[in-house]
Amino acid sequence: MKKRIVFLFLSVSVWVSAQTTELIRLNQNIKDKSSRTKTLTVIDNRADKNIGTLTYKDETVDLKFPGNDLKSGIETWFAKDNKAGGDNKAGGTNDIVLLVEEIKVSEFKKTQLAKAKVKISSFINRNGRYYFINRYNNTLDFNPKITPNVPRSISMALSTILSSLIKDSYSHIAFSTSIAEADLINYEAIVGKNIKYLNVPELTAGVYTDFRSFYLQAPKEGYYADKNKKGKVIGIKNREDLLISSEEIFGYVEDGKAFRLTPVGFLEMLKDDKGYYVVSSRQELFPPQNNNAMMIGAMTGGMIGALIGAAIDSSGSGKRNPNTGLSNIYIDPLTGEYSF
Repeated sequence: MKKRIVFLFLSVSVWVSAQTTELIRLNQNIKDKSSRTKTLTVIDNRADKNIGTLTYKDETVDLKFPGNDLKSGIETWFAKDNKAGGDNKAGGTNDIVLLVEEIKVSEFKKTQLAKAKVKISSFINRNGRYYFINRYNNTLDFNPKITPNVPRSISMALSTILSSLIKDSYSHIAFSTSIAEADLINYEAIVGKNIKYLNVPELTAGVYTDFRSFYLQAPKEGYYADKNKKGKVIGIKNREDLLISSEEIFGYVEDGKAFRLTPVGFLEMLKDDKGYYVVSSRQELFPPQNNNAMMIGAMTGGMIGALIGAAIDSSGSGKRNPNTGLSNIYIDPLTGEYSF
């Protein structure tokens, strides 16, 4: 009987020791250097508050926020970095709200790939009315064959996504559509009804320097797509015939068709009942050597810098890897970022 008890105790001890926790450390600097922000409030609307578990070195690793309390952790993080007082108020006037809709980690035993699905939106609260600012809405892939410590990498990625989105929200221009707090759960549909490019009968021809100008359908005056004798776009120029850097270009519209600048050239933005999309791949849009880092940076702070040296070719032909599996990559209607 004693042997059985000892064996049971040892078995439980081994099982307990195989459980570890990877904390998502909220320690990156999120100070609002412009001192515009007074408060940061978190609304945690996740259906499942558990982030998920992964396997690392034969151990089960549970990912958690400090104290297992996302709302308190983020609000305390903001207060600490912005020297807020006991009332959780800093020196500014803006009240920023983070709506956390999903943070879920999953692991596929057959492929050994881990995925982190994240959907977090930010709003500015003005007298009880909410105005959409920005969001991160995507899935990151982690391959243990090229990522030494997947749980740690996911933890760092989540911390970076949160800090980048928060800092971007301090100064990012908010949408003009007003939303009641009770309607926040339907913010996508409410905001979408007032986005011009989604609702016009035909897109306005011209060159667009960023996604904001595209959703407002306000092309850059004096900019045009320069073509060669074969009719292919070889660059974007201004009225002085000066070539414009690819960092300053989102895309252009011609004959009612939209073309978006990508690392493989201008690709047509097609449309179906799900929305706008380009036929491409994750590998094409985000170089595989730094895929997740590029996606995090681009999708929380815009594409500027991510397309340096992008090829200028209206079709992208001749510059694409024929072995890359292409599919429909949809475009987030509120942010213009790619959705995987």
